[in-house]
Amino acid sequence: MTAKSLLIRNVRIADSLGERAGDLLLADGEIVSVGCGLKQHADCVINGTGLTAMPGLFDMHVHFRDPGQTHKEDLHTGCAAALAGGVTGVLCMPNTTPPMDDPALVRDLLKRAEAEAVDVHQTGTLTLGLKGEQLADYEALKAAGVTALSDDGRPVPTAEMMEAALVKAKAAGLPVVSHCEDLAIIDGGIINKGRVSEALGVRGMDRASEDSVTERDLRCALRTGAQLHICHVSTRGSIDAVRRAKAAGGNVSCETAPHYFMLTEELLMQRDADYRMNPPLRTEDDKQAVIEGILDGTVDCIITDHAPHTAEEKAVFEKAPNGVVGLETSLAATLTAFYHTGKLTLSDIVRLMSANPRRLLHLPARTLEAGQRADLILVDTDREWVVDPEKLHSKSHNTVFKGMTLKGRVMKTIVGGSVVFEAEE
Repeated sequence: MTAKSLLIRNVRIADSLGERAGDLLLADGEIVSVGCGLKQHADCVINGTGLTAMPGLFDMHVHFRDPGQTHKEDLHTGCAAALAGGVTGVLCMPNTTPPMDDPALVRDLLKRAEAEAVDVHQTGTLTLGLKGEQLADYEALKAAGVTALSDDGRPVPTAEMMEAALVKAKAAGLPVVSHCEDLAIIDGGIINKGRVSEALGVRGMDRASEDSVTERDLRCALRTGAQLHICHVSTRGSIDAVRRAKAAGGNVSCETAPHYFMLTEELLMQRDADYRMNPPLRTEDDKQAVIEGILDGTVDCIITDHAPHTAEEKAVFEKAPNGVVGLETSLAATLTAFYHTGKLTLSDIVRLMSANPRRLLHLPARTLEAGQRADLILVDTDREWVVDPEKLHSKSHNTVFKGMTLKGRVMKTIVGGSVVFEAEE
């Protein structure tokens, strides 16, 4: 739906500033007026009764598999999945084929992204080829347009190299996004090490892998004063480490994903590789620790780590690659777990899924005020729906929420004042 002006009447408005009721008038790509009973003419009018307007979400951890693995996902299908989930901005990880260590690759991806309705940002690699041997040229990557730096998918191998990367990144004015994992401890593990891995007779991934490198990288951040963001925290140990580093004054932050605060390793008893990701589903105690971290502000962002794989790749439990899709379920899962249980307000959820990611990446803030860009979503917070993998917009359907009933649905996504996604009624 494209209109020169769009009036949304009688909608609940929720952003990081709070919640209120009113009308929104959008024109020329911006929010023109906010108030009750607006009288201005509009080319199109939407009845917002029963709906909530929020700023478009920003997911700062996605894998669009572009370039090199586009049989799983590509820029266009990844953006389509994002819009269906109310996500209007993303940060893509650099472990593409080839990796994003070449400014020309970055420029090409960002140029192609201009045709999409999603605001696509790209990370550059910390090390050349993600090999952990030589630091990449951060200034050149920044000039090409990267928003952050990461070796996501592989850890930086030593504290000395991570500290050097942080110093260099700080000089370039770029945040470092850290994948915390000790590959020697993992040693071929495929699920959380513990009762379930023992029952299934498969090699487990010891939590010490995540906890030890999280501690290591936080110490490096405290020593250098550089900005460090810890990816996909999943253990009580990692949450506690981030909490301590923040208390010590570190310029540090962290993220988690819905599967870590909603699900546990018990699902792996089904021997279904759609429930395998890295880091893996953990214990009930870890799940509670993640929830506590979200509620006390230790966790800054809710992301998806959207990682598409084909059905063929996921077919054999022991051999399948790790990763799950999540863009189309992240808001619904968060509303189900936190809003409908009374643990978080809608404004809290906006901070976790829109405002904080943009702040951490030094991007302009987005609120639903006059003069702001008209990127917003209309959500039916009470709409219940069953997740059907076959109806997802992603090329891949490896969702952990398959068959689950979630409460809260994105009904429309609006970018630049135009409706770019509408849910089936």
